[in-house]
Amino acid sequence: MIVYRLCFNLFFLLLIFSCKPQISSTDFTEEGGFTNGIEGPATDYLGNIYAVNFEKQGTIGKVTPDGSSSVFIELPNGSIGNGIRFGNKEQMFIADYMNHNILEVDMKSKAVRIFAHEETVNQPNDIAISPDKTLYASDPNWADNTGKLWKVTKEKGFELLEEHMGTTNGIEVSPDGKKLYVNESVQRKIWVYNILDNGSIANKELFFSFKEFGLDGMRCDEKGNLFVCRYDKGAVAIISPKGKMIKELMLNGKKPSNITFSNDYKDCYITMADRGCIEIVSLKSH
Repeated sequence: MIVYRLCFNLFFLLLIFSCKPQISSTDFTEEGGFTNGIEGPATDYLGNIYAVNFEKQGTIGKVTPDGSSSVFIELPNGSIGNGIRFGNKEQMFIADYMNHNILEVDMKSKAVRIFAHEETVNQPNDIAISPDKTLYASDPNWADNTGKLWKVTKEKGFELLEEHMGTTNGIEVSPDGKKLYVNESVQRKIWVYNILDNGSIANKELFFSFKEFGLDGMRCDEKGNLFVCRYDKGAVAIISPKGKMIKELMLNGKKPSNITFSNDYKDCYITMADRGCIEIVSLKSH
């Protein structure tokens, strides 16, 4: 009887362990180095990672490939950043949700200027960039769980593509520049559009939907797989270009806000709002 009970208890423990999600990530930066507003990671051509709100709100933090962190710039005029993308090697774009701007930063001089401004924008929140350097911006209204979608260029500024959506948040362009993905955080849906030659969008379709947890930032890898931050679940879902779930990466924290890749796509970096740090996942082992 004693042997039976020991065997049963061992089996039960093994069952629990086998069902427990295996953590894929490790800490890349020190916990608490960023505020809980950490967001918008982007990788420059040298492999440095940039994210908003290092040490305090309104800053852009720079993290070297070895994990060393510092303040890169402080944004002027009370601006607070969210999404970050790079245009060319020396050109950073920042979604300034406080002042309804897309900001442009000269990486050499660190000069900050307004690239585009629109008073009717709620935020903007996150941004994506196509191969021809057209920007797309999500624009949630968290108060009523609605959102808008914008195209942004230097020539025409903000151009409204769609309104009366759900809470638009994560946004990404496919590597070939032919598809635009936009998610709605509260509604837990991801939509896909065709990008036309003039940069406008058409043929909206439901790409994927989830039954629980929120959605936040998204990025495509070089194969076009979409990596989606599942806020409150502590996971990053990987979805194929055909809309099929491949797997999920489980994280240490519960509130992943956004994601970027190393330049060789061997690692991904996830900003964690509940921990104020960046976690890293090695994709070589997945």
